[in-house]
Amino acid sequence: MGGGGRTPAPNEGFGGASGGVDHFNLVDSSGWIEFFTDGANADVFAEPLADESRLVVPTVSVYEVFRVVLRRRGEDDALRAAAAMGRGREIPLSSALALEAARLAHASHLAMADGIILATARFAGAMLWTQDIDFSGIPQVRYVPKATR
Repeated sequence: MGGGGRTPAPNEGFGGASGGVDHFNLVDSSGWIEFFTDGANADVFAEPLADESRLVVPTVSVYEVFRVVLRRRGEDDALRAAAAMGRGREIPLSSALALEAARLAHASHLAMADGIILATARFAGAMLWTQDIDFSGIPQVRYVPKATR
């Protein structure tokens, strides 16, 4: 599906006021990596990843996932991961989204990439799925504790 070159207006084609946060899903980098490496929580993230028509993907997640999968599994698997992520609607980082990400990161004490991911989820009206404890307790976040096998 891919996202194209321009940044959509807030909630353009997304859940927004009519669809609510459960209308779209955003799986953060930790969830994608868990899914691609068949981690203990892979099945948890398989659910939101299965419905590609409701999936939004921040460009920063593509970077993070590609980098980790490249390191762990090699370039072929990393390219397959990036291609799978491209089936969702990619949300590029615009200046307006970057400013909102900085505000959210500051207010919630999040790292840069986490702020971008949270701002993208809010922009899209999406539920954020994660196993990153830094998101625990934040509204519109479905946090699943990291599990081990």
